[in-house]
Amino acid sequence: MDVPLWLALIVIGALGIKLIRPPWWLVAVILLGGYLLAHSVLAPLFDPLTK
Repeated sequence: MDVPLWLALIVIGALGIKLIRPPWWLVAVILLGGYLLAHSVLAPLFDPLTK
């Protein structure tokens, strides 16, 4: 069964938020930080880790 990556991330994220109950500001900081890091000059350093 092929599951799209975006769907798997949404399901895992929702379960993590429901089970661990981190503060919402921490979730926002992690999401924003990941977005900004992916669009920064440091992105090529992390690209090999994702493959």
